[in-house]
This record gives sequence, C-alpha cells and structure tokens, in this order.
Amino acid sequence: MSDSPLLRPYQRGTLDLPNRIAMAPMTRGRADDATGVPNPLTKDYYAQRAGAGLIVSEGIYANVLGKGGPGIPGLVDDAQVAGWREVTDAVHAADGRIFAQLWHVGRLTHPLTLGGATPLAPSAVGVTDAKVFTSQGMVDYVTPRAMTTAEVEATVTDFAVEARNAIAAGFDGVEIHGANGYLLQQFLAENTNLRTDRFGGSLTGRLQLVLDIVHAVVAEVGAERVGLRISPDNPENEIAEADPQTTYRALVDAIDPLGLAYLHVIERGKYPALADLRPRWSGTLIANFNGPTPTTSAAGEKTLDAGLADIFSFGRSFIANPDLPARIATGAPLTEYARELVYGGGAEGYTDYPALVTEGA
Repeated sequence: MSDSPLLRPYQRGTLDLPNRIAMAPMTRGRADDATGVPNPLTKDYYAQRAGAGLIVSEGIYANVLGKGGPGIPGLVDDAQVAGWREVTDAVHAADGRIFAQLWHVGRLTHPLTLGGATPLAPSAVGVTDAKVFTSQGMVDYVTPRAMTTAEVEATVTDFAVEARNAIAAGFDGVEIHGANGYLLQQFLAENTNLRTDRFGGSLTGRLQLVLDIVHAVVAEVGAERVGLRISPDNPENEIAEADPQTTYRALVDAIDPLGLAYLHVIERGKYPALADLRPRWSGTLIANFNGPTPTTSAAGEKTLDAGLADIFSFGRSFIANPDLPARIATGAPLTEYARELVYGGGAEGYTDYPALVTEGA
C-alpha cells in the first residue's frame, strides 16, 4: 500500500476528507438538452467516483444564457434540482462528498445553443481563432453583446439562487467557476473587459463581479460551503491577462478574510500562481495542473510535499479510472480514456469504465 501524501486524510472546517484527491469539474454534456435535467446515468457516474476525497461536479449553468453547448445541465428550476438530488443521494450513499460548480460561460457559446439569443459578455469582444460546438457541429463564434450594468447585477443574483438550489439538491457545497476563460475570468482579463462602469475600467472594477458573486453566494449558503476556482495567466479561450500577479494577489487578498471552504487554483501559464498565492491564502488550497496530458500522481505528490497545496485535483484521469484513489494506493496502471467519447452520448465512455475490483472479479 502506498504512503502517498495524496492518500492522507484532510480535515479543516467543514471539509472532512478521507484523502487529498479531488475530482476536478469536467464537462460531459449528457444532460437532457431541452430541460437541462441530468441524465439518469449521471448518478451512477458520480457514485462510481465517490472514493475521491471531494468531487466537484461538471459546470452547471446559473442562467440559461450561460449554457455553453448541447447537453449542459442547469440548477435553475425544480426539475433540475430534483435531478441533481438523485445524484447527490447516490454519492452520499457511496460515502462521498460533492460540491456543485456554478457556471456561466459568457461569450463562449452560440445562438444555436441559446434559442437564438446573442451570447453575453463584459464587452463586445469575440473569439476569433476558434470554433464552438453546437447542435449543428462546430461553428464560428459570434460577437457577444456587452451586458448592461443591470444584467451584470442580475448575474450576481443568478449565482446566489443557484447556490441555494444546489444546497436544496443535496450538494455539500458549491464552487464558483472563475477560471478557464468563462464569464468571470472575462471580467477579470484586460483584453475582454473594456467596460467603463463599476464592473470595469480599473483593477477594482475588473474584480468587482467576482467579489460581488462570492459575497452573494456566501450570504446565501455560508462561507464554509463555498469554493472559488481561478486560473491565473491561463491563455485558454483567448484570454490575455497583462499582469496576473497584481490581479490575483488583489483578488486573493480580498476574499481570504471570508473563510471560504477552499481556493481551487489551476496553474497553466507562465505565472507561478501556486507559489505566489499560497502564502497569501490562509485557508484550504486545491491545486490543479491543466496541461496537454493528464497530470500524474507524482506531480500531485510533489505539489503537496512542497506545501503548495492541501489537496490536488485530477480531471481526465478520473474519466477512465473511477477508482483512481485505489489505483494510486496500489500502484495499479491507469486506463486511458477514449477522447471521442468524452462529450455527449450514453453509458459508453461514461459509466462503463471498470474499477479494479470488477476487473479482478
């Protein structure tokens, strides 16, 4: 049995985890596209992975205009809450813990996904060198519409309502998605936020939406149930942050006193986010590496041993290895996931990856 630091229990605040392996949020695109209700297989998918110290769900839209593509689930109505309740019940029955990721994609969607509506963004700055997946395949992005001040303020309420719905659906907490070039990072980045109202125009303005959402969600469900995910200096989805150190130091300094459940940091760009921000964050820190290939357990162990994080999150490795912590514990080889089966579809490439115990049965 491995003595990996990833396998040590972790307890702080309301987090009481059997290991330090988190399952990172990953889009799977299997909800009912018309209703946003999770596929019946979703409860099996997450329950199979309940051995993770903490599961963070796929991104769940806080407003239907924040839906990123076909098969993305929501948490904005009673049917969706009931669907997610089946998922959380299954995870808890398997002795797991699960947070809901609250999500709005901003400009990274298309009218074909939004019933003809134009995507919303901080400013009318479009994605020019990529395409977006829709019900009609890959198509060019459209130029988004700049949100009015009232629409930005309404989005704060959307996140708070979604957080309340998540707790009603049985989630143990929520993670606010402020990373990967989606709406919140679009407000943080200089190249996508050209606003002149209180939600732009300066560092203070660019931080405002994220801070307002964090405060609103904390007021709704309590700081101990709230995490925030960020990806400083991440060029994904044509984000360009001119001075990530200044931006994210200011953000972390502003939210650290709130006592959040955790900060989830994706390190991808040139800026050494973990080393720079860890000393400024007094709470639980979850680390993630978003590279071209799935992160190894050795990389996670090194990060924990260096004191850069308390918990390490794995994404793609969990797709084909539902029992990833057990495999790390025994040194068993990892199964490779079928890339073509990641998004959409049914059980194949979703709930049909076997655990070691079934392989040896």
